[in-house]
Amino acid sequence: MFEKVLVANRGEIAVRVMAACEELGIETVAIYSDADRDGGHVAYADEAYNVGPAPASDSYLDQETIIEVAERAGADAIHPGYGFLAENAEFARRVESTDGITWVGPSSDAMETLGEKTAARSVMESADVPVVPGTTEPVDDAEEVRELGEEYGYPIAIKAEGGGGGRGMKIVHSDAEVDDALESAKREGEAYFGNDSVYVEKYLDAPKHIEVQVLADQHGNVRHLGERDCSLQRRHQKVIEEAPSPILDADLRAEIGDAARRGVREADYTNAGTVEFLVEDGEFYFMEVNTRIQVEHTVTEEVTGIDIVRWQLRVAAGEELGFEQDDVTIEGHAAEYRINAENPAEEFAPTPGTLETYRPPASIGVRLDHAVGQGDEIGGDYDSMIGKLIVTGEDREHCLDRSKRALEHFEIEGLHTTIPFHRLMLDDETFVSGEHTTKYLDSELDATDLDAAVEQWGPDQTDSDSAGASATELAVEVDGKRFDVVVEDGLQQVPSGGSSGGSDSSGGVSGGSSGGQQTAAAGAVTAEMQGTILSVEVAEGEQIAQGEVICVLEAMKMENDVVASTSGTVASVPVSEGDSVDMGDTLIVLE
Repeated sequence: MFEKVLVANRGEIAVRVMAACEELGIETVAIYSDADRDGGHVAYADEAYNVGPAPASDSYLDQETIIEVAERAGADAIHPGYGFLAENAEFARRVESTDGITWVGPSSDAMETLGEKTAARSVMESADVPVVPGTTEPVDDAEEVRELGEEYGYPIAIKAEGGGGGRGMKIVHSDAEVDDALESAKREGEAYFGNDSVYVEKYLDAPKHIEVQVLADQHGNVRHLGERDCSLQRRHQKVIEEAPSPILDADLRAEIGDAARRGVREADYTNAGTVEFLVEDGEFYFMEVNTRIQVEHTVTEEVTGIDIVRWQLRVAAGEELGFEQDDVTIEGHAAEYRINAENPAEEFAPTPGTLETYRPPASIGVRLDHAVGQGDEIGGDYDSMIGKLIVTGEDREHCLDRSKRALEHFEIEGLHTTIPFHRLMLDDETFVSGEHTTKYLDSELDATDLDAAVEQWGPDQTDSDSAGASATELAVEVDGKRFDVVVEDGLQQVPSGGSSGGSDSSGGVSGGSSGGQQTAAAGAVTAEMQGTILSVEVAEGEQIAQGEVICVLEAMKMENDVVASTSGTVASVPVSEGDSVDMGDTLIVLE
């Protein structure tokens, strides 16, 4: 077994890997960027090393520096977690070629084959696994995409070869949308995965998203650990995952599990991975392989009792899987709720801020994977995840009832989160019945329901709700009974001299202005969040209409179109592609 493992990641997944290492008696090494000096994964590790400034490209994606740190620390293995370099075959190959360091994951050759979606489709076809109709070679130009649209019929999906989690995927409904969608998919593929190659496939109308967890060792053993249902998605991003799926019967479950095993065996795959399928009208189609541990691996662990991360380490160390396929049994039901710093009432826009209150739930059936605490800052440099709430029950109904209790007792103040959305879903007939598909949230959920959920269950007050306003929480007793009350705009402070007048210490009238806050120029369109400018769509002197996209802003790994709030002529454009901006910074000025 390894003596010291460097975890090339951050946040909750880094802590999850470190916990498995700790149980195996392995020392751990954390890496961190300037933005993560006080990160939870840094505190958990046995030792930690700075790898660069906040931008991921200068830190968590710096392959050379990470390997240098591993050698400096004396690590004999590197675990990539998920995201960042986890599915980067080049990085895996560099680790494999470094003396004395083992890559905890599939071989770089298998990663390269299955990480390129067109090659993966070919492998699956060879293994007699059904695939969605589409190309097995990358597409290069818009005219080729239009021809495929005519062949398959719209809608079609343009997907980045190295993509995953919905990033680098654009849905095209007509010829007119092809050019913009192709450019955006290629741009996201390059930005997130360093590969602007894309392919095209038929977009199924209302599928279920079913994925199968696999483990394979270096001795020819391949096991699947059952399936997860990840159909509840928003803009192709999973938000609630559960195991097992509520819609598979025993025969279809066995067919999909066997197909997953055949596919990874055909690819000569080892370690942990996930084979993803789309299921519609009783038929299933291969979609992609994720050559890493996944965010939602937790629900599989809960219903099988198998520690997947622990087995990743043991397989990488050369051990043989210690169980047969028939030994894998599914007991009970588990669901994972991604607790993200996002505002569901504002199209799930990222909401960086401070965890002024952070009291997660506990008690029976509740697991929490996180790396934060009260007072921590949730910045905009990386993804928006705060943590993952995993709930288990005897069956799905029990699991959902228990989930209501857990989410009700999950207290977060200081920023918006997805908790109100999750609570809404647990009262949603379509989700509770298990009839939801990947299209449900984007096409059928009423936005007014989200507004009401945030109003009912969202934070009492956040910085973005009211500039300059404040609220104070107090506990008071009346006739021996405790009441929690909120005093809006703070408590009036009586100075020691006894006066209760409304002047501040400098003699000015308090509450009248925002003090040092900057005021944007008249006609300015400002950034609503911290992020990076991916593209600027307008130029000085250009006439634009209300609602027109002026730039694309990346925040917390999400592309956000910034639109003009009014018509006018572009007077100036103070930002350019690649610039970092803060909330309130001017993006363009209209006249």
